[in-house]
Amino acid sequence: MNIIVIILLAFGLLFFTGGSVGIIRFPDFYSRLHPAGKLDTTGLLMTMLAAALYTIQDFSTESLLTGLKIMLIVVFVFITGPTATHAIMDAGIRAGLRPWTKNEKAE
Repeated sequence: MNIIVIILLAFGLLFFTGGSVGIIRFPDFYSRLHPAGKLDTTGLLMTMLAAALYTIQDFSTESLLTGLKIMLIVVFVFITGPTATHAIMDAGIRAGLRPWTKNEKAE
């Protein structure tokens, strides 16, 4: 079980790192929202799944309830993450931010 937890934590760290690099490297506001929304949510899924599996190893009522609470956090983030990304993108459109084109230089 510990091997699975370590693998899930490593994949979560990999997704968080990819999201961070994408936020730094992408040229404009809209393309930066993609790694922020997708990779951070997936990284959170992996790390929280690892935490839930690590918690339920002793298989008691308290640990099962704690694992369930951790998975409810994941469900909450999966609902609110895309909604927040959509709201931020809509705010950018309403503020008049134009998408980056190949002819423009990145700031």
